[in-house]
Amino acid sequence: MKTLDEQLSTYAGYHRNRWNKLTHVVGVPLVAFSILIPMAWVRLPVGALEVSGAMVFAAAVIGWYFLLDAALGALTAILFVPLVYAADRVAQLPFATGLWLFGASFVLGWVFQLAGHAIEGRRPALVDNLLQALVAPLFLAAEGCFAVGLKRDLHRAVTERLRSAAD
Repeated sequence: MKTLDEQLSTYAGYHRNRWNKLTHVVGVPLVAFSILIPMAWVRLPVGALEVSGAMVFAAAVIGWYFLLDAALGALTAILFVPLVYAADRVAQLPFATGLWLFGASFVLGWVFQLAGHAIEGRRPALVDNLLQALVAPLFLAAEGCFAVGLKRDLHRAVTERLRSAAD
């Protein structure tokens, strides 16, 4: 398994322009929310509870984030859990409404992200590696930490990897 700084530096290589990063602050959550909706349509009774596919998927991804870095995993969970909740609520609406909300949030999210990549002049990271889509929320959490002066060692490691890759 790649280390956190390897994961983030690979993703960061596609997201160096600040405008591209800003479009992803809107686009990534919208796309994440959208893909959670169909996952939330899959529901399984577990004892007295009902668990959705979105809950299982989010738990697995957040678990992976925790393995990479507990603090960033916790921050990403705080940001991700409301998306899972919202997707579960949408999944309980009439199917046509849920399908419309899925499509609208998916398209709008990608419009934001592709606009950012057009500004940067670089294709999305997931074109080269689909798993980079899972790194996006963690990258945004890390970038937020970097912006306020947290996770300095990680920021330095990511920056050094980017410089080495450019040489």
